[in-house]
Amino acid sequence: MRQRSLIAITAALSAGALTLTACGSRDSDDKGSDSGGTTVTIGVDAPLTGDLSALGLGIKNSVDLAAKTANKKKYVDGVTFKIEALDDQAQPSSGQQNATKLVADKSVLGVVGPLNSSVAESMQKVFDDAKLVEVSPANTNPALTQGTDWQNSKKRVYTSYFRTATTDAIQGPFAAQYLFNDAKKKKVFVIDDKKTYGAGLAATFTAEFKKLGGAVAGTEHINPDSKDFSAIATKVKNSGADVVYYGGEYPQAGPLSKQIKAAGAKIPVVGGDGIYSADFIKLAGASAAGDLATSVGAPVEELPSAKEFVANYKAENYKEAFEAYGGYSYDSAWAIIEAVKKVVEDNDGKLPDDARAKVTAAMQNVSFDGVTGKVAFDEFGDATNKQLTVYAVENGAWKSVKSGTYTG
Repeated sequence: MRQRSLIAITAALSAGALTLTACGSRDSDDKGSDSGGTTVTIGVDAPLTGDLSALGLGIKNSVDLAAKTANKKKYVDGVTFKIEALDDQAQPSSGQQNATKLVADKSVLGVVGPLNSSVAESMQKVFDDAKLVEVSPANTNPALTQGTDWQNSKKRVYTSYFRTATTDAIQGPFAAQYLFNDAKKKKVFVIDDKKTYGAGLAATFTAEFKKLGGAVAGTEHINPDSKDFSAIATKVKNSGADVVYYGGEYPQAGPLSKQIKAAGAKIPVVGGDGIYSADFIKLAGASAAGDLATSVGAPVEELPSAKEFVANYKAENYKEAFEAYGGYSYDSAWAIIEAVKKVVEDNDGKLPDDARAKVTAAMQNVSFDGVTGKVAFDEFGDATNKQLTVYAVENGAWKSVKSGTYTG
């Protein structure tokens, strides 16, 4: 799902908490800042209910904070931002419906989300057809930006799609290098949930682990709707593996880890940013100690650039934590705000009638010092910041073990 570097925090953070709304092209009778101001809506699509809601609510709140900050600073003259948050329940069909709804709202000029790569697949064409920019703080599947044949020939398919997260082409191999070189694990059992994110992550991990000289003791696929993994746990125990790599998300990873330990395999379960949540530890229980996860960027709490974000988020008294993607969500929203600012300034202080297309074009050249470090995009719409971190469960909490970049 993502990555970043240590850079001084953007001036945007120094203002404190505000209110956010993203908007698309204005109606023909809206004359912009010279008629008392324009409201721009920033759409948010994420799982706000269901198993992954902890991550989704952190995304929504962080976008809200960015909007409030922009409003408080009067960052874009004559423009007030607000957000419209829609629940996709981590389901592609719901995501597509939400995309259609956001496109229909002409005040929406940009969308932050979704969380899941499989949901993004269902939304990209809807947004692209409407020239509505989408910036995901969490999608990591390489095909979303580089095409389905990305391993052989990279090709950008949708020019309206961007992300502040790094890809699994980097995250999977980064985990493999850590396990083989640092943790000295030589025999892995690989499991995935058969979904776009999980299967893709497991594949890039496996390829790098084998390239390094590691052995694959076995592979399995789980049903993500199940919570009984006892049969797979027994296979892991009998395989002689010294580590398990899981491609998937925390609602399944937690019970899977617990059942693997209960079967007698006292070995770590490792996953990507999809399991990097406090809820994984709750589901896995005490036996989660020593389990590992990679996540994009450096630990937000440890970044000098993120101190004000953390303080301002706390000051807003959001009920939910910002979780793994909070900093990236704020930066995704701020990228939209920066693009809107550029379009307004280039049009004599007003939004043009083709604001959506102009904002999408402006996004390609957005560059600023954000919560997670330098925020900018390459020719595919991918984040230029490629940093990742390995976390381990220690004393009932995630603790950072190693940060760095993948050296391929």
